[in-house]
Amino acid sequence: MIKISSSQVVGIVARPVDVEVDLSPGLHVFSIVGLADKEIQESRERIGSAIRNIGARPPHKKSQRVIINLSPADLKKEGPAFDLPIALGYLLASEQTRFDPEGKLFIGELGLDGAIKKVSGVLPITILARDLGLKEIYVPKGNGREASLVPGISIYEVESLVQLLDGLEGRARPSPFEGVSTADELDTQDFEVDFSHIKGQETAKRAIEIAAAGGHNLLLEGPPGTGKTLLAKAIPSALPKMTHEEIIEVTKIYSVAGELADKAGVVTTRPFRSPHHTASPIAITGGGSVIKPGEITLSHRGVLFLDEFPEFDRRVLESLRQPLEEKKITIARAQGSETFPADFMLVAAMNPCPCGNYTNPKKECVCTSGAISKYRRKISGPLLDRIDLYIEVPNIEYEKLEEPRGLHADAARSESAEIKNRVERARDIQRVRFAKDGIITNSRMKGTHIKKYCVLDVSSQELLKKAYDSYNMSPRSYYRLIRTARTIADLEGSSDIKLQHLSEALQYRPKAEI
Repeated sequence: MIKISSSQVVGIVARPVDVEVDLSPGLHVFSIVGLADKEIQESRERIGSAIRNIGARPPHKKSQRVIINLSPADLKKEGPAFDLPIALGYLLASEQTRFDPEGKLFIGELGLDGAIKKVSGVLPITILARDLGLKEIYVPKGNGREASLVPGISIYEVESLVQLLDGLEGRARPSPFEGVSTADELDTQDFEVDFSHIKGQETAKRAIEIAAAGGHNLLLEGPPGTGKTLLAKAIPSALPKMTHEEIIEVTKIYSVAGELADKAGVVTTRPFRSPHHTASPIAITGGGSVIKPGEITLSHRGVLFLDEFPEFDRRVLESLRQPLEEKKITIARAQGSETFPADFMLVAAMNPCPCGNYTNPKKECVCTSGAISKYRRKISGPLLDRIDLYIEVPNIEYEKLEEPRGLHADAARSESAEIKNRVERARDIQRVRFAKDGIITNSRMKGTHIKKYCVLDVSSQELLKKAYDSYNMSPRSYYRLIRTARTIADLEGSSDIKLQHLSEALQYRPKAEI
């Protein structure tokens, strides 16, 4: 019996799988057992054709029983990534090749001509291989870069079964894949929208700076065409660069979701996801017959932008409550449950009424009071209570639109660059502050953190008490207000929360509390 190491991704974590191959005389059987799905069962034909087309003897001999066991048997196996280890196991068992499989892990889909094709989930599999103490991992060409984010293991990219066998048998030993540094990409990031492209809206820009600095959730409300979507699209240009740990986290999610094709194998910019308001609950939260991450998880360490916020399905909106609070989402299905990370900034945009002109002084609103009330009630109080900053985005005057843009090309980038510098300084303060607390931004502070890091002077306490009573705040709103004030103080470089910081934070409270 031959044993080849491989792996199955479950959620965003890889589990070890041993591909055991046994050949014995008897009536012809080519059977794959071990809770394999239909896609793996179909691999028998792909594997047979691939082996035949490289000039080897396929597993279709009339007097030969071929049994493939994918162990452990109680773990559901799915996807085409087992094609390669099964083919190698058969070739070893039938003595058509000789190499030592010990310390090596193989994954890859086979084409009928023996080509090895890219698969999803390579990064978590590489992390598993390293943690198991394996020395080498063989991945399809095109999957090497994401695997190279993991140090401590030799990575080999292979294009075909013939090339792989030449290397394993010592005829043409390949060189390990050398990863490309992500530092240069982090330094040369180019964004679609810069804050310099947006005229006016200084209050909204300030609120976005605060939200970016502390990881706070944000709601933009205003008539159509005032720049809400443009403001949201500019947010990535103000967010701090990703750390190496964050790059691995996000790339792993995108690898499992099969969304690395247009990202050169590695995600180096913070995600900005903008699903349409007709998206289904499963598309947003994740799930399906095979549980996969949804938009909430694909926004991890970045921004989830929901335009036309009240138009989303009520189930979608309510599904945001758990991840906004816990920074993770658990998806339960009949076949099991998975927990995915979901630490994202929620940025929502909405009109003040169905026609959009309720707060527009230059256009008449045609909506009835009942229609306006119904429209706004689509966003529940508990969900609105989890939004830290509420911003009105009004129409701007003609004179603002005609202001000069600047004399140099660099001026078009200066505003976002300046905001980003201030945001990164504030984030550095938070990183030092929370070094031993397991959090990275002010928005993640719990009651114990607030008590320790957000001491208020007498005048600030008096203002907070008046606001709490006047606006009928909930305890969650109370803590949210203090977190926002802490971020404003960090942007100013102040170790203490002062009265002006708390006063500014009060200006951004959601309208529902007024």
